[in-house]
Amino acid sequence: MKFSGLQRISLVDYPDKVASVLFTPGCNLRCPFCHNWRIAVNPQPPFLQETVAIDLLESRKKYVDAVVVTGGEPCMHKELPRFLAKLKERGFMVKLDTNGFFPEVLEECLASVDYVAMDVKTCKEKYSLLGAKDTACMIRTIEILKTGKVPYEFRTTLVPELVTMQDAVGIAELVKGAKTLALQQFNPADTLDRKYQALKPYAPETINEFAQIIRPYTENVQLRL
Repeated sequence: MKFSGLQRISLVDYPDKVASVLFTPGCNLRCPFCHNWRIAVNPQPPFLQETVAIDLLESRKKYVDAVVVTGGEPCMHKELPRFLAKLKERGFMVKLDTNGFFPEVLEECLASVDYVAMDVKTCKEKYSLLGAKDTACMIRTIEILKTGKVPYEFRTTLVPELVTMQDAVGIAELVKGAKTLALQQFNPADTLDRKYQALKPYAPETINEFAQIIRPYTENVQLRL
């Protein structure tokens, strides 16, 4: 595999762990609020090669507990399950971030991951605004994760216009019965679509209203403001 970058230390990407973060190039979606749009839309060299990435991670073992693989969309890369297995062989805890559109690759990865975070970006009817032609694969991934083979969370960034109170009901129906849905604050800085930079994020009290809508559907709703 190759990577668009490595963040040496993160205290927020893996719950309760100190992690290094690898970013994979390319993405199948075009979310207008994306902050990693440069590597998602038009990834450019120099790329970090797999052997170099593993050597760097090995050299930092005494500083980090885990490795997070994010993107872009990691599951676009068919080599991903093999790479994650290499990380596990070296004793790392592994977290995978995904948008859920590659369930077959995800299933191959489950034996080598300790935690999965899947973005549920809006209700299924609005996924066409993100460049998705069909949501069947995404819904299948939700159901795979709900079986609980590995610890997981679903997460939704509360983007005004893209996620409304009415949409929250649709999101809740998608994840119904899940262990955790994390609601994240939208950051309007440096988005793929510049129009989204003019949007005002929801106030904390409004985010609490979203949480009240979703709580009956899931075991746990986390707020990340």
